[in-house]
Amino acid sequence: MTDANILLLAIAIPALTPFVVAALGSRPNLRDGASVIASLATFAAVLTLLDGVIGGARPAITLLEVMPGLVLRFEIEPLGMLFATVASGLWIATAVYSIGYMRGANEKNQTRFYICFAIAIAAALGIAFSGNLFTLFIFYEVLTISTYPLVAHKETPEARKGARIYLAILMTTSILFLLVAVIWTWNIAGTMDFRAGGILEGKIDPAYVPFLLALFAFGIGKAALMPFHRWLPAAMVAPTPVSALLHAVAVVKAGVFTMLKVGTYIFGVGFLGKTGAADWLMWLAAASILIASLVAVTKDDLKARLAYSTVSQLSYITLGVALANQMGVIGGSMHIVMHAMGKITLFMCAGAIYVAAHKTKVSELDGLGRKMPVTFICFTLAALSIIGLPPFGGAWSKWYLMLSAAEADQLVIIGVLMVSSLLNVAYLLPIPARAFFAPARGQVAHSLGAAAAPVREGIEEAPLLCLIPICATAIGCLILFFTVGGLYEYLLSIPILPESLP
Repeated sequence: MTDANILLLAIAIPALTPFVVAALGSRPNLRDGASVIASLATFAAVLTLLDGVIGGARPAITLLEVMPGLVLRFEIEPLGMLFATVASGLWIATAVYSIGYMRGANEKNQTRFYICFAIAIAAALGIAFSGNLFTLFIFYEVLTISTYPLVAHKETPEARKGARIYLAILMTTSILFLLVAVIWTWNIAGTMDFRAGGILEGKIDPAYVPFLLALFAFGIGKAALMPFHRWLPAAMVAPTPVSALLHAVAVVKAGVFTMLKVGTYIFGVGFLGKTGAADWLMWLAAASILIASLVAVTKDDLKARLAYSTVSQLSYITLGVALANQMGVIGGSMHIVMHAMGKITLFMCAGAIYVAAHKTKVSELDGLGRKMPVTFICFTLAALSIIGLPPFGGAWSKWYLMLSAAEADQLVIIGVLMVSSLLNVAYLLPIPARAFFAPARGQVAHSLGAAAAPVREGIEEAPLLCLIPICATAIGCLILFFTVGGLYEYLLSIPILPESLP
């Protein structure tokens, strides 16, 4: 089987999985098992392509020419391969976790959940392997539509409202801004293909570049750049596996991946640097990092706190694009991996807390770490990675972003990154601190002389199928720190210069 056929297979497996899941809807064990098997098969297909891409291969296949210049085409390059590996790999963890969570929380409409989840993964891989803006835009919209039922899954008034906000913001930004940017690019460049070094230099007046960049930046709503970030906290009404999908596996990662891909293969890093067109984006990303972190500190709802953390962390990746140098691309690309591993762990821990203890607020977690030690130890490890402390993977992506800022002579940006890490400490570490060291709420009431219900002793963790993926991804945060050399060497292969240059 050729690499091009394997590429199609990697997208086809999750695309066909909904039919299998629907057919097995009345047999939950087989249905859930089919989802796990599909995730394993998809990851295996993606990994089969990895060695070739590392070796310089660029498998490509054209499926359909809608009209001259509008071609549905897939092509693998290093950045897309990175996103595909992250999305397909974390699908395994999420598929296993979903079984424990959905059953432990007695969620309804589980078959619909698994159907929409698989479609979302197929769309994410379509985005990763897109060979041009036209293909990327199609799968970008498929991802939005397929995740809408997931956000509205609980079918409560709050869930429906959150889903409406989610859909309204993402569809509005993509139609009003992203579609216009795509058409403008096609009109001036005569192509929508992704090319090393970009396709716009010499085709557009430099004075207009900041405006085109703004259309892309705000049109890619899934990157959650302020002020078009509200959909992300609104979507926290969804079940926790959906939150993991949104924050770590597919949705927001599709957004920041698209930002990186557009910056690298449409504008070109060198062109952005020469024109200074991304300077405004750099400062907006810096502001988003700090503002979202400050908001996160104020949130008592655990998932809302993590959601604003994601808004902040995504802007790190946008910042990597805006710094317009190779180190920024490396740091931003690396943060896709590091943030995904850390944030999926945090959200799965939040879900485990809900399943085992039915707690959703930070103020309710006092003493819970002694009942759920595994969950909160994993939470702590992932939090330390998000903060950027060694020996956890998140330290490296922040390090390379600081090097990028230094190379661009942006010392203020280095200060922003340092302050952001301190704010990360302020909103993340109090959670395990309260869980491990604060007296349980029943014990506090008793000490005040109140008639409190007896506090049950002993370990009360979430189901094993929840704990296994949590432990795996938490350990992954550690492993990434010590294996970053290979990742760095791989990211150096992302082409920065035009193909005509050395």
